[in-house]
Amino acid sequence: MPLSNEFFFTRLQYESGDWDVDQRMPSNLLNSLVEYTTLKVDTREKIITLASDDIFKSPFCYISGHKLVEFTKKEQENFEKYVRNGGFVFADDCNHDIDGLFAKSFERQMEEIFGPSALKKIPNDHEIYTIFFDFEDGPPTTSQELNGWGDDLVHEYLKAIIVNGRIAVLYSNKDYGCEWDYDFRNKRWYKIDNTRFGVNIVMYALTS
Repeated sequence: MPLSNEFFFTRLQYESGDWDVDQRMPSNLLNSLVEYTTLKVDTREKIITLASDDIFKSPFCYISGHKLVEFTKKEQENFEKYVRNGGFVFADDCNHDIDGLFAKSFERQMEEIFGPSALKKIPNDHEIYTIFFDFEDGPPTTSQELNGWGDDLVHEYLKAIIVNGRIAVLYSNKDYGCEWDYDFRNKRWYKIDNTRFGVNIVMYALTS
């Protein structure tokens, strides 16, 4: 897969549902990559339609929403081709609800593309939790999980589709998008920068 020497963040636009959520999250995460790593970073989010072949130029893709995920035939084909050829997709459920519409429909799409047992829990000692910053207890909890909306549960794991021994699709019901959806200049008010796990995700996507 041809990649630019400069990392860029790709948000996937799909025809169903509400793909354009948590609009400040990408710039905040990109700021963290600039702050903590030596990556060359394009600080502008790119929005690419899943049906476009431009996806195959992307080192990292993000997909999210609250509503129905029902890929077109071309979207399914591109998603599978991208993932099976070394791409990385971070999928985040804005509803933080395992019984919500996004979760059920996205998981159904993954079953249709990769098979019913492809999406599995990953252990909390997986290298994605220590590849840059250390998260000894696995995925950090979000305030979104504790606010009484969604299923009102703390999800103590993430799921993934593994291709050739590496995570190719990382799937979260924890709503990291909302957790990281603030102006990057406000990070100074946080005792611990909560975007650090996002840095781990990107660094894993680029190096594993």
